[in-house]
Amino acid sequence: MNRPNVVSVGVIVWLSSELMFFAGLFAMYFTIRAVAPQMWETGPTLLNIPFSSVNTAILVVSSLWCQFGVFAAERFQPRRTGGLLDFKRWGMIEWFVLTYIFGAIFVAGQVLEYAELIHKGLSISTNGYGSVFYLTTGFHGLHVVGGLIAFLMVIGRAFAARRFGHAEATSAIVVSYYWHFVDVVWIGLFAVIYILK
Repeated sequence: MNRPNVVSVGVIVWLSSELMFFAGLFAMYFTIRAVAPQMWETGPTLLNIPFSSVNTAILVVSSLWCQFGVFAAERFQPRRTGGLLDFKRWGMIEWFVLTYIFGAIFVAGQVLEYAELIHKGLSISTNGYGSVFYLTTGFHGLHVVGGLIAFLMVIGRAFAARRFGHAEATSAIVVSYYWHFVDVVWIGLFAVIYILK
């Protein structure tokens, strides 16, 4: 009988608690929107939707790179076995470095967006709209930064391992669970905050 991987189960249970955390943020957003809809007449007009759409696409594509890294980890292939531009022969490390770069670009894009919004007069203390915007997107941004740290740890572990085995592959897989979760949450936030009128 195959027993489920304890680390994977633990991460899935933990992500369930994270899901409840973000559900609370969504509830806060919709509650304040229902109580004070007038704030949504001006607040969303300050958002740069084309810029945020590109930033969202960057994060979503990073999930694809992450999954390619998982496939390499499942083959126990930590490093590339061909040339740098021979993507078919990339290992987990190369795919995870690319994922890290895209994730870092996403965070930098969020910081740039915050700076632009503050310049336009929307800060966390401006009104209820500003508060829920910065709290929901800010907590998500912190989760992305946590994922970036996790990628560095997995990459470092792959470099340090004498033999890339099940433990290293499991680390890569559970970090991918987290990264995909963060991406899915962002798609929900993007739809609610930027698209939903």
